[in-house]
Amino acid sequence: MAKIKPFEEHRDRYESWFERNKLAYLSELNAVKEVLPEGECVEVGVGTGRFAAPLGIKVGVEPSKKMAEVAEKRGIKVIPGVAEDLPFEDSSLDCILMVTTICFVDDPEKTIREAYRVLKPGGYLIIGFVDKESPIGREYEEKKDKSLFYREARFFSTQELIRLLKKQRFVIDRIVQTLFHRLNEIKEVESVKDGYGEGSFVVIRARKVSQNGTS
Repeated sequence: MAKIKPFEEHRDRYESWFERNKLAYLSELNAVKEVLPEGECVEVGVGTGRFAAPLGIKVGVEPSKKMAEVAEKRGIKVIPGVAEDLPFEDSSLDCILMVTTICFVDDPEKTIREAYRVLKPGGYLIIGFVDKESPIGREYEEKKDKSLFYREARFFSTQELIRLLKKQRFVIDRIVQTLFHRLNEIKEVESVKDGYGEGSFVVIRARKVSQNGTS
């Protein structure tokens, strides 16, 4: 079962995080925008549409009805579903975006395998997440038992996700990072840099190649 209970029961608290941490949110948004390819993209785990709407993404997949209600008000067409069983045909999508979704899925490996299935050859899977080896990631991990939303989450390091992606035959295309301070120390929208290991929020863009190795 998707870990939707806290999001169903505390949707407004989820939404308020983005208002309280607006500079961090805008930094994350810029990092995703930096690697988002042109063309149509589907956000899996679209939540309330906080990323999809400003990025111009029109379609999302979301298991939480309460979250989907808000996303739909933001102009997103929301399809009920989970990342491990996407409601799309083989090789039918150009791009999939997941932002802080991978830490909540029941089966991360199946999630990435399923993304590979529905992407066209040359299509992109973009994963935005808080790196568990970063300052914010370590803080979330330490306090997760007291967190409404992260209690059941599984955090990943960038290296762990790279290994999962490569195992499913994805090619790492680009990695960017942002959030170079703790949340309560962020005073402005932070820069986006290539690579990882400094910023707490990392975005990996991976490309599906065909079995003969071509895009």
